[in-house]
Amino acid sequence: MAEERNKLTIPDLAARKRAGERLVMVAVADTLTATWAWRAGVDIVGVGDSLGMTVYGHENTLPMTVEQMIAHTQAVRRGAPDTFCIVSMPYGSYATRDVAVLNAVRLMKESGADAVKLQGGREMFDVIKAVADAGVPVMSHVGLLPHYVHRYGGFKTQGRTAEDALAIIDNACAIEEAGAIGLEIEAMPYEVGKAVDEAVSIFTFSIGAGAAGTCQLLNGYDLIGGFDTFKPKFAKRYGNVAEVATKAFASFFCGPRPLSPTRRRGSSQSEKAGYRALVVSSSVTDPTRPPVTHTATRAPVVSE
Repeated sequence: MAEERNKLTIPDLAARKRAGERLVMVAVADTLTATWAWRAGVDIVGVGDSLGMTVYGHENTLPMTVEQMIAHTQAVRRGAPDTFCIVSMPYGSYATRDVAVLNAVRLMKESGADAVKLQGGREMFDVIKAVADAGVPVMSHVGLLPHYVHRYGGFKTQGRTAEDALAIIDNACAIEEAGAIGLEIEAMPYEVGKAVDEAVSIFTFSIGAGAAGTCQLLNGYDLIGGFDTFKPKFAKRYGNVAEVATKAFASFFCGPRPLSPTRRRGSSQSEKAGYRALVVSSSVTDPTRPPVTHTATRAPVVSE
């Protein structure tokens, strides 16, 4: 069980960035895994729309809805009530400034999150600024953007050329200029991720970019080995929950199934009498049920 601790705040995130301190964040989607993360002392929990893949079995994150993200964040908040929580805005929920503000405000009001996160850099400047100006703590995302998966032709590492790396850095700067409080650095060479972190003064967290950023993120289901359909190259597994759970289910379904001692020995006379009394009692309390009689069984009378 984690010791009692103060929940991180937005000013704390900025202070940790200035001090060069490292934080740890995991993406979770339900009360159970959020409780495990809280017990372990994780600094931040994220409710990412990647749960569309790990929990719902979709091929990508695009089918997730605002309603689903609210429900999952509420569940996570119950498991980790005093841990800083970031919720992802799903695909389509920030398509325009007005739509983004409406959904960001709703996510903050109903989910219990401490900040929202969308995806995109300079091209999303007006949207990020609108959400920030509405008073919503907002973050964004550079590098591999899962919402652009079809544009990439799959989940592919970004920033491999100097031109792409410079574009990613420019996007990060635009995110800060728009008023965001933080950004995610995903799937790029460490050197590029480090340059992104150094180019901005706001909080950064990374996944698939080495140790770049103020905070290291891993998907909780990858981390515990619960999601084993495929393993991202950058994901490190610290457990094998899927194997343990599969063996447990197999032991239950495939193991010997003896009758319980009670069923083997049958019911005693006193138990049988108790059952009869219960039946009689139920027929008295339920007027629609015909009374139970205990007349002796007799052979039918045959007339001659």
